Amino acid sequence: MCDRPDREIEMREIRSEARVRRDTELLYSQAAQMNVSTLSALVSNGTAPSDNGFYLIAFDTLGNKNYLILALVIIYLITLFCNLVLLVMVFMNPSLQNPKFLAVCNLAVVDISISSVIVPQMVPVFVFNLNHISFGTCFSQMFFMHFFSDMESFSLALLAYDRLVAICFPLRYPYINTNFRMSFIIGGLWFLVFLLEIFPVTLASNLLYCRSRVVQSCCCEHGPVYALACGDTSLNRQLVTGKSLLVLFGPLTFIVLSYIIVVFAVLRIASVAQRWKAFNTCVTHLALVFIYYLPVIMAYIMANLNLVKSVDLFTAVLTVCVTIPPMLNPIIYSLKTEELLEKLIKTFKPSKVTTQLQKQEEVR
Repeated sequence: MCDRPDREIEMREIRSEARVRRDTELLYSQAAQMNVSTLSALVSNGTAPSDNGFYLIAFDTLGNKNYLILALVIIYLITLFCNLVLLVMVFMNPSLQNPKFLAVCNLAVVDISISSVIVPQMVPVFVFNLNHISFGTCFSQMFFMHFFSDMESFSLALLAYDRLVAICFPLRYPYINTNFRMSFIIGGLWFLVFLLEIFPVTLASNLLYCRSRVVQSCCCEHGPVYALACGDTSLNRQLVTGKSLLVLFGPLTFIVLSYIIVVFAVLRIASVAQRWKAFNTCVTHLALVFIYYLPVIMAYIMANLNLVKSVDLFTAVLTVCVTIPPMLNPIIYSLKTEELLEKLIKTFKPSKVTTQLQKQEEVR
């Protein structure tokens, strides 16, 4: 009789311990679920403490996104081929190694570089959905993308300088514009653009990004990235605006003024044939200036006047407009420059002797 109450007490204690254990497990399970849901929400917003990068999001509203990437890849391959052919032709022909073609080669290097910074990284991001990009990669891409974009503008101004000296001072051109001086100017421009870009990018990389890490762009552009920062970004905005205006309208103003001087100089030439020849040497460069500056200025105006209705469509059009000039530059120069066109024809067109030998082999 006395053992039964003891056993009942033991059974109650066992049941109580089991109930406590079950409640404890339930509490741990609920806490774990809360932590997982909180962590997933943080990751989806791109604000998790362990998240050390950004997520590139663009072209989601475009149904033909893959066709756009395919078109950009084709443009990139043509850009590589044409600019490399131009560089090889100048390297292999000493007669083309003069100040004018040094400036042309500088433009070709810039064209290859800017396309290589933008297009190849878009394939894994938008075709295979590998849209995460680390901080280091993002800010490196930001620097080089803006660096070579700025160099494109200054390279066109350099070509305008070469035409100005060649037309206004034809007899003194070999003494004013030597290979050494042109190389020195090119090096100075690269250093100047480096100084213009390194400070804004460094400032943006030191900001605290505790908001969303989702960058609404196809690449790490300055504006869409620093807009995600938590602190005061007014200095970044002022630097970017000032630098953009300087890089865009500074070289463009120089180009316009140089061609005004060229027009007055050409009008003083008595011979109509010589006038036409002088104007014809400027047509190629003016075509390059028109192709590059018109889309950039239109995009700048539309963005500042809030005329953009679809961000994805605007990004797609702007990306195509940025990648097309590097493709067209070597083609236009090859077709419109007599010295280069002659060398290309001699290189790729088979000689008469080779043609005759091929015909003799076919007869045999």
